[in-house]
Amino acid sequence: MKPSQDVRIKSIELLKTPAEVAAACPLSEEMAGRIAGYRAAVNAIIKGEDSRLLAIIGPCSIHDPKAALEYAGRLRKLADDTSDVFLIVMRAYFEKPRTALGWKGLITDPDMDESCDIEKGLMEARQLLMDITGIGLPVGCEVLDPIVPQYIDEMVSWASIGARTTESQTHRSLASGLSVAVGFKNSTSGDLTAAVNAAASASSPASFIGVRRDGRLAVFRSAGNDATHLILRGGDHGPNYYEDDVEDAKAKMLSLSLDPRIIIDCSHQNSRKDHTRQKRVLRAVIDQVRWGEKGIRGFMLESNLEEGSQKIPSNLSSLRYGVSVTDACIGWDETDRIIRNAAELLRDARRSGGKVDML
Repeated sequence: MKPSQDVRIKSIELLKTPAEVAAACPLSEEMAGRIAGYRAAVNAIIKGEDSRLLAIIGPCSIHDPKAALEYAGRLRKLADDTSDVFLIVMRAYFEKPRTALGWKGLITDPDMDESCDIEKGLMEARQLLMDITGIGLPVGCEVLDPIVPQYIDEMVSWASIGARTTESQTHRSLASGLSVAVGFKNSTSGDLTAAVNAAASASSPASFIGVRRDGRLAVFRSAGNDATHLILRGGDHGPNYYEDDVEDAKAKMLSLSLDPRIIIDCSHQNSRKDHTRQKRVLRAVIDQVRWGEKGIRGFMLESNLEEGSQKIPSNLSSLRYGVSVTDACIGWDETDRIIRNAAELLRDARRSGGKVDML
């Protein structure tokens, strides 16, 4: 009799458990304490207890740990110099949701050759997060695969749920139990309903099936996440970072008794998929904050060592160092310039008692 299950599975390979991966790349007590401090600072900003803005800055996706560490070293200096107005979190995205086909990220395919050595990817991701934290930066990741957080969530200080997974009940339940603040992106169409509902859902207790660190399946019962928020990333009909859009988002959150907490994604449809327009979005965000908008708690920038993007070549030695292989990013020089300028604008507003020039 032919088997009736796994009929389309070519092979099944055993994977090290989260506990085994953690034992091979352990988190020290000192670093755990540092991350706890980062998480508390992020939560305070999201909840409006800290007037600084959360600035999630970094590559669209990480494919080269060496370049990522060089970037982190530069970002650390910028973070120190602007720490009075920003808490900079390095964007460290290892999983890429694809509309159709394409490279799925460092964790799934670390060698970028479709060999999909996932165990190697998990080890590289965990080590890189530890190295970035060691440099002195909190890190933020997108949660895509619901099992992956058990391997790396110890090092994460902020997380997002992408536009394509915000409607997923699995991800809403998972977010309710994550130890970090979680932002939900509006849908690719631009509709806010799913993301606002997701933020409300994840703030409530949930019960769901998950994998323990020892690899065993278990029922997880969460207390709910008290630091959920909305990420505006634009949609099919255009950007949604303008004042009217922010007011609409706040109203939708208030209608579900949610504290209006909003992060503006300066990339994606908000920049009309043109990385050179990210600075325009950032300028509009900073202007709104200077004018007294309290609902905006931060922003996101896609940035890399070098500007632009590149396709993955068949000969990987031809990859250009420090250039994104997914969405185009602004380069480091522009990143440094616009963040420092934004910081100075906020300082000017602070020095004037929160007042800005009237029209």
